[in-house]
Amino acid sequence: MEILVAGVDEAGRGPLAGPVVAAAVILDPDNIPDGLADSKKLTPARRERLFDPIRDGSIAWAIAEVSVAEIDRINILQASLLAMQKAVAGLSVAPARALVDGNRLPALACPAQAIIKGDQTEPAISAASILAKVHRDRLMCELDAQYPGYGLAGHKGYPTRAHIQALHELGVTPIHRTSYAPVRQVLEQRGGSKLS
Repeated sequence: MEILVAGVDEAGRGPLAGPVVAAAVILDPDNIPDGLADSKKLTPARRERLFDPIRDGSIAWAIAEVSVAEIDRINILQASLLAMQKAVAGLSVAPARALVDGNRLPALACPAQAIIKGDQTEPAISAASILAKVHRDRLMCELDAQYPGYGLAGHKGYPTRAHIQALHELGVTPIHRTSYAPVRQVLEQRGGSKLS
């Protein structure tokens, strides 16, 4: 019998805004989508095209989010590990093993291995990186409509010059991570108040 191996990865550790998202995927060895690669190396259009084939063709998949409030409470590393833990726990089929991108392992119910640059070498981790990234990018586009003027649909919350300038001009929203220095500095300059 085939051993079920879940690939696990997260998206959104660096941004100043929005949740951190993780995905876990158990690929069907007989139905691996063509073109899997590290999500950062694929164009947004290519990632979008792979999203449904990964979900439809895999044995199981799950996506989990950890909120901005939680990131600020426990720190981004712990929040990333928590998101990965939630994604694996959310799988409809329990994996026998998990392969996790990076050098830190979340607490999981199955044996796990951390693989640095695993999204470049393990198809299941690549698949998870694509699901996490596409899900988070779509979410940031929705948040862009809710909080116009910050350019969230473009930079997805990353600390670009335009994003930091918008923070100074418009203020800090509830979706900004106040534990991150650029956001904290704007809050301090504005007397500590967030927009509602």
